[in-house]
Amino acid sequence: MELTLSCLVVLQEFHYVFTAPSFQTFCALMTGWCLSPRRRFITELILSSGSTHDGHHSCYHRFFSQASWSLDFLWRVLACLLLRTFAASGLVELAGDDTLCRKRGLTIYGTGMHRDPLISSRALKLVSWGHDWVVLCLVVRCWWAPSKVWCLPLLCRLYRNRQGLAKGRKGKKRRRDPNHRTRPELFREMLGLIAAWFPQRRFIVSGDSAYGGKSVLRHVPANVDLISHVHPKGALYAPAPAPGASKGRPRTKGERLPSMAQWAADTTLPWTELVFDQFGLHATLAVKTRQALYYKAGKDRLLTIVLVHDLLGKRPDQMFYCTRLDWDARLILGSYAARWAIEVTFENCKQLLGLEDPANRVPLAVQRTAPMALVLYSVIAVWFHRVGHLSLEFPDRPWYRHKQEPSFADMLTTLRRVSWEENLSVVLPQSGPLRKSVGQLIDFVSRTG
Repeated sequence: MELTLSCLVVLQEFHYVFTAPSFQTFCALMTGWCLSPRRRFITELILSSGSTHDGHHSCYHRFFSQASWSLDFLWRVLACLLLRTFAASGLVELAGDDTLCRKRGLTIYGTGMHRDPLISSRALKLVSWGHDWVVLCLVVRCWWAPSKVWCLPLLCRLYRNRQGLAKGRKGKKRRRDPNHRTRPELFREMLGLIAAWFPQRRFIVSGDSAYGGKSVLRHVPANVDLISHVHPKGALYAPAPAPGASKGRPRTKGERLPSMAQWAADTTLPWTELVFDQFGLHATLAVKTRQALYYKAGKDRLLTIVLVHDLLGKRPDQMFYCTRLDWDARLILGSYAARWAIEVTFENCKQLLGLEDPANRVPLAVQRTAPMALVLYSVIAVWFHRVGHLSLEFPDRPWYRHKQEPSFADMLTTLRRVSWEENLSVVLPQSGPLRKSVGQLIDFVSRTG
């Protein structure tokens, strides 16, 4: 069983990453990953791709655990492919966040106890055992789904907390590991890689409050701008006065500005009402804007600060900052709202592509296997953008006739259906009851999993 030829053409972009034998293994595994309706264990991928007798099964396990290829090189090839396809020119929008993949077993590399957002609340924070992946995505808008925003993974890192690093150590060895890196530090590392790979491009990245502190804001590359939260109790300052205005050492910041509550209550500074009706944000908001220093996080870097008040009272007052001084409140809030698509990406990768499924234990296999689900998510989006949208078919559902834009599940279903039809076209008649029955079976199988 093979994927449709047009999808194999997309996979050919990655042949630089592998040796010739490893590339054949890569194509077989990606084929099984797409076509399998079950959990994405390595043996299941072998079976779904029809590669049961194409070499020993251990060869496919060693592809992840021992083969000589670079995951960062693969990410770089993918990033080039995504930018060439969706963002050939102009400003490039990125979004970053982390996601938890639950695991069982104490001997799995990189696991630890991490906050589980699915079972936690604001009042009670609960944890689960597993892998925590920090992911950087490209934010795109496509003509074949004009009301949707897509976040396509282009880089990721495995976060290991201190508990995970100290697992199995005793006594003094349990002390703080100097190689430990926090999630924001991993996020900053990925931004540095993207900025170095594309030094001529300009990026703007959105991250929540976990990725907007000093460990990121003070170290963003020169060609990267950042949008994130200001802490509700964060202190804002006016820019420093010109040198020589007073005796002594030059000041690094001006006078402290009113707090968020005082700024919101100040009637001398009027609110501006903005109506949003876009992916991730359907609301009427009142905003105030100023330029100030968020000194604790960004020191003397001047930022655009936006204070947001929900006129319906469904959201608490919030402050956002942007390092671009020429952006207004509508651009800043609209761009930040689009990052919600990364949560949709995580859900699709877990539910439809088995991000949590791989059962590897050794370090190299753990770091390579699960990210393939993220890679495949972007590859399927590229294929659908190029040719897949021409074969899109929605099921005949009289109760749901108004659907016009595809979801990722529709994209994956289309890829499976087209692949099955190509593989069976040689043995099926051009018309007749047999072809109709097989077509119905193909449609049913394509929507499983």
